[in-house]
Amino acid sequence: MAKVKLTSKVDSEVLVVGLAISNKKLQIESGSSQIDSASLLATLNAMGATGKADEVIKLPGKNTKLVVFTGLGEIKSAFDPENLRRAAGAAARDLNGNKSATFSLPHKSVVELAAIAEGAALGAYNFTEFLGSSKQDQKEPLSQVSVISKFADTAQAKAAAKRAEIIAEQTYLVRDLINTPPSHLTPDSFSQQLKKLSTKYGVKAEILNDAALKKGGYGGIIGVGQGSANPPRLLHVSYSPAKAKKRYAFVGKGITFDTGGLALKPANGMEAMKSDMSGAAAVIAAVFAIAQLKLPIAIDGWAPLAENMVSDNATRPSDVITIYGGKTVEVLNPDAEGRLVLADALVKAAEVGKKAGGLDGIIDVATLTGAQVVALGTRTSAVMTNNDEFSNQFLKAAEIAGESFWPMPLPVELRASLDSPVADLANIGDRMGGMLVAGIFLKEFIDPQTPWLHLDIAGPAYNEKSAHGYTPVGGTGIALRSLVQLAELASSQS
Repeated sequence: MAKVKLTSKVDSEVLVVGLAISNKKLQIESGSSQIDSASLLATLNAMGATGKADEVIKLPGKNTKLVVFTGLGEIKSAFDPENLRRAAGAAARDLNGNKSATFSLPHKSVVELAAIAEGAALGAYNFTEFLGSSKQDQKEPLSQVSVISKFADTAQAKAAAKRAEIIAEQTYLVRDLINTPPSHLTPDSFSQQLKKLSTKYGVKAEILNDAALKKGGYGGIIGVGQGSANPPRLLHVSYSPAKAKKRYAFVGKGITFDTGGLALKPANGMEAMKSDMSGAAAVIAAVFAIAQLKLPIAIDGWAPLAENMVSDNATRPSDVITIYGGKTVEVLNPDAEGRLVLADALVKAAEVGKKAGGLDGIIDVATLTGAQVVALGTRTSAVMTNNDEFSNQFLKAAEIAGESFWPMPLPVELRASLDSPVADLANIGDRMGGMLVAGIFLKEFIDPQTPWLHLDIAGPAYNEKSAHGYTPVGGTGIALRSLVQLAELASSQS
């Protein structure tokens, strides 16, 4: 992982500066660094440079081995932090094979400085664990990111640099988990790996195995996982600082591989279903990050983990299961399994939160529906809620974090489509508005008095197209930064 260093001068052989557009002309934005802009602009114009986002151009430097220009787009009164974050990330992604780079991008505040540091650190990522003979041919990403800033000596800037390292560290963890093949990531190995890490971060961890889940009445997790040779688990991590200002519960869908069960998915694209545990990875890593930052916010993270497979033990369409707490569900579609494991965990999370004095909010994060991708695409996630104030707090946090979320409704009239003649409710309803129906299903397991958010990250969690900004191909780590930012906003409230 790239270390972040603040500096007042270029301290590596690679210098990264910005390239922007002003009145339809290229303009170099080099922050506090002095470079030969006139001759470099002439070369860039001759090359057909545009200064657009995700454009990265490398030229030999006079005082450094390379000068790297990263696109900032149109010049405004100030560059948006997310714009800077993405530009730094795009440059970092293109610098594999270099040990370090100095980033000199325009910024007028520590907030913008933090975005540059974070973007560069997030961009310096690759995943090579399962390469064999070709691994030696891979170029290593940056191991150090230096950021030139006039704020370098301030306590705020130093804290921002440390925070950027923590965010990158935990985002890498989420990406690594998502990218790990299901042959190596099972409910048990996921749980054991994160329980081991919890000790490092001073977080308590508990694992319920399949026997404990059966005994405890977790019908959703058992029902989804019973068709697999890899039995289900429920991972619970908790961070409880003294004098906590608020208490939240984060619940993440953890389907380590989803075949669809007896509602078997098409073979084309099924390989991406290793990413169906993205929500679980994000919420547990968010708890780790909040603990590392020592925020005065108590957090319980819950990861209901199962592998949805086809076998003679798999749950059948029309089977009825009993969710933790007593509600019964008719499983009309075994491929609508994420909501079943989440239901168990949501009820349990609320129960534990109540014993601890009550929850200020509960958030579930899930790659839940293909309908989310149809509605919002692959870069914008959905937010559904029973509490507009809580949703607005989260959307503010997401905006600061640079993650794209959009509020979606939970129409009352869609609830009737979940009615079942043999159980309290069915696990699927109307196909039209399927993302909303899934949210309405989950709402059935939420105390109306508890502020709740449902985040459907189905599209943004796994990037199957080309890399962009600080986002690689594969697991992205979406939602982690927003969850951490939400806790930071809560900790600053009086």
